[in-house]
Parts: sequence; structure tokens; C-alpha cells
Amino acid sequence: MTELAYLPDVPSGYVRAFRARVVALPPGGVVLDRTYFYPGGGGQPPDRGRIRSGAVEWEVVDTGRSGPAVVHRLRRRGPAAAPLTLGSEVEGEIDWARRYRHMRLHTGQHLLSARVFARTGLRTAKAILSGSSASLDLEGELPVPVIAELERDLRDALEHPHPVTIRHVPRAEWDAQSFAPRSGLVPLAPQVDPVRVVEIEAEDACPCGGTHLRSTGEIGPVLLAAPTALVGGGSRLSFRLKEPDAPTPLE
Repeated sequence: MTELAYLPDVPSGYVRAFRARVVALPPGGVVLDRTYFYPGGGGQPPDRGRIRSGAVEWEVVDTGRSGPAVVHRLRRRGPAAAPLTLGSEVEGEIDWARRYRHMRLHTGQHLLSARVFARTGLRTAKAILSGSSASLDLEGELPVPVIAELERDLRDALEHPHPVTIRHVPRAEWDAQSFAPRSGLVPLAPQVDPVRVVEIEAEDACPCGGTHLRSTGEIGPVLLAAPTALVGGGSRLSFRLKEPDAPTPLE
């Protein structure tokens, strides 16, 4: 089993390098006792980066879940050397530019879903992050005139940042509907307990296992596209980061 070390709180998502021990060696990969690499899910792509053991370095080309374990898929960098061994200590380093871009997109998606819900009552059925862009599949048709209002909402969240926090709520408490109506349609799996709730102050509270920013001010300026109709009903709303490689915050 791999401890998902990025889960406890927002600051954990900012950890870029860490040490861990090798607990399994599936073909072409490694399983660690703990990891800060995000294994993908909820529309957020998996992390990439590097794993080092002494002077030997491997490129992490993909990360994914395998039951309770996270498998880091490896490609050796540099000259051949001794392979990893069970019980050995390694250093993991996340491709921070990629991770931080995903954090900006994911937090931006939560904020945009919340604003769409507040203005139209439409909920998000699916969200996908890719490169410097994200898309929301909504349950109904989004009126084009609302786009200008949403653009103002996003600019305001950048100029007057809302803090982002994470809480872990007992499942029974979440199911009792003690929170505001949700902007998302994705149901929680029955085994999820407690519920990891990502909350944007005064905007949204949403169950999510991804990595997020400390504040909406870090999202940066974005460009919204005109909504498009989906086959079978609903609409898709997309946005992209104006500055995909914006400077990242120092720890």
C-alpha cells in the first residue's frame, strides 16, 4: 500500500521532492511506501518527474493506481547501473512546472464550475485537464451571454483572491447534506470515508482527490471559449491559461 502524502492538506500539494522506500518492483516500475506523485484521476493527469538512488536517476514517465498501490513507471536516464532493490531509499522529484499548471487548471475548474452553478444552476458532469486547458461538461445548455458574467467572476477571483482549504469530513456527515448544494454531478464511491472536501471560501465545497492551489489568486488570467453543444444534450465550456508557464511560488 502506498501512502498518498499529498492528500492531507493544501500545502502537501506543494511538496516537490521527498524521500521514500521501495516496497515493490513491478516490471518497468516501482512502488514506494509513500509518494507525492499524483496518480491521475478526476480529470487531472498523472504526475511525471524523476526518482534517484545515489548517482543513478530514472525518469518517471507515468504514475497510476494499482489497487492500494501507486506504480511509478520508469525510464532509466544515463549509463546503466545497478537496479533498484526492495527496501532501498530513493528520492522522488516531481516535474513541478507540469504539476503546478495542473493545480492552476484544477482550482480554476472548481471555481468555474461553482460560478456556472451559481449563475445558471447547471452542474458539472465531467472535467478534463490537458496541457494548458480545461473543459467542463455541463448537464444542460449554457447561454452564451453568461460567458461575459463568468469572465468577470474569474477576474474578480484573481484580483480579490479566495483561500482554498481541504477538510476531511466523515461520510455520514457529508451524506446528511449539511453542505451547500454541489456544483458537481459525479457520485462518490461507496467506500469513500472520510470525504476529502476541497473548499474555495464563499464559492464551493466539492469532494476531490486532486492537488490544488492555496488561493484563487494563483490561477492567473484565463481565456474562456464559447460553449459548444454535446451529443445527447448538455454543453462543454473550455478555458485555457493565458500564461501557462507563469512563475511559481517559492516555499
